[in-house]
Amino acid sequence: MVKICCIGAGYVGGPTMAVIALKCPSIEVAVVDISVSRITAWNSDQLPIYEPGLDDIVKSCRGKNLFFSTDVEKHVAEADIIFVSVNTPTKTRGLGAGKAADLTYWESAARMIADVSKSDKIVVEKSTVPVKTAEAIEKILTHNSKGINYQILSNPEFLAEGTAIDDLFAPDRVLIGGRETAEGQKAIKTLKDVYAHWVPEERIICTNLWSAELSKLAANAFLAQRISSVNAMSALCEATGADVAEVSHAVGKDTRIGPKFLNASVGFGGSCFQKDILNLIYICECNGLPEVANYWKQVIKVNDYQKSRFVHRIVSSMFNTVSGKKIAILGFAFKKDTGDTRETPAIDVCNGLTGDMARLSIYDPQVTEDQIKRDLAMKKFDWDHPAHLQPLSPSSVKQVTVVCDAYEAAKGAHGLCILTEWDEFKKLDYKRIYDNMMKPAFVFDGRNVVKADELREIGFIVYSIGKPLDPWLKDMPAIA
Repeated sequence: MVKICCIGAGYVGGPTMAVIALKCPSIEVAVVDISVSRITAWNSDQLPIYEPGLDDIVKSCRGKNLFFSTDVEKHVAEADIIFVSVNTPTKTRGLGAGKAADLTYWESAARMIADVSKSDKIVVEKSTVPVKTAEAIEKILTHNSKGINYQILSNPEFLAEGTAIDDLFAPDRVLIGGRETAEGQKAIKTLKDVYAHWVPEERIICTNLWSAELSKLAANAFLAQRISSVNAMSALCEATGADVAEVSHAVGKDTRIGPKFLNASVGFGGSCFQKDILNLIYICECNGLPEVANYWKQVIKVNDYQKSRFVHRIVSSMFNTVSGKKIAILGFAFKKDTGDTRETPAIDVCNGLTGDMARLSIYDPQVTEDQIKRDLAMKKFDWDHPAHLQPLSPSSVKQVTVVCDAYEAAKGAHGLCILTEWDEFKKLDYKRIYDNMMKPAFVFDGRNVVKADELREIGFIVYSIGKPLDPWLKDMPAIA
């Protein structure tokens, strides 16, 4: 029986290994992590991550050919194929601080593999890593090999949270990069055979190592670029009276462009987009390509601008002060159908409002109070370190309360901000919400989920990103 071990039981490792176990009943899959609480959760009825469809898969395979364990060394030693899916945070100090990836956890995983291995291994990069990481890992393993042969493969994930299981069942492509040697090609074929249990062969793309590593960064940079492009247009739409939804629809009808990732919003979030672009920028700078680096920097600048513009709209609309005012925040996850808050725009919006002394009442159907308060207290980039290395008890954010429904959040509020496009926010009784809010009552729709005209008829003053401005807002500057 082929044995697979995945180091790292997070958003990538957990779902990916669960699907491999489901689709390949003849393969034994172990997911290992040093976090006892995380492994305990994977072995319970309350999984540590929310992803539609994941619960059923885990429960059908767990204990048969899918195992979750803290005995990292045992499972690594026994495995034929080792996936490494550990955190690769952005460095906060030293060379490349603020841009380069910190490979501390990757390196320690590689050294541990070298220490415990007694048989040949295929080591698969699953985390998003900088180009040429494979080469560094290869050097660590070969210099500590004790006669054992290692083949390094790059197999980047292209999952979208909220649809990760569908993405794993029917991927656009599976990318496998390896050395162009006989041993490298054999390793590629071994991994290809695993995916071939359910993925059509024409969707499995085999490349060299560097192409596979760079393709992941490039894909995320291109997607983030589209979001920043439409968000840049949303600012122009507000200034001119155009409707960004109509502009996006017209642009997306061009088959060369297509309609996806053209929804204007308060900004992009998630664990990969900003981190991967910063990584790309650093690689460009290191390779003497400052013009290319500056091009990609602009994608992040526009994203930051969009968030600060949104906060400024809120403050300027409400008589240029939110001090002491209650503002309801609907949605904290970076997008619907996930509980993930990593790099969510809600963090910057909330911090911008509390910085102006607003009182926030936050509701999200999937994010816990502890997570929200931890995120608002955390320093930038801290989220990407393992949980046991993050601050244990979040310093209390005095101006923030977390509630369990939208109506409670909005009661007595001066304004209401929609920051995640949860479907339930489209179906709320906004007349009931209006009746329980202070007047004038404001709605700031950062995801364009509400019908602004209907809310205006109720009595709300409405700001929707990229839409023709409410008369109340027309004389207010967009940003200082």
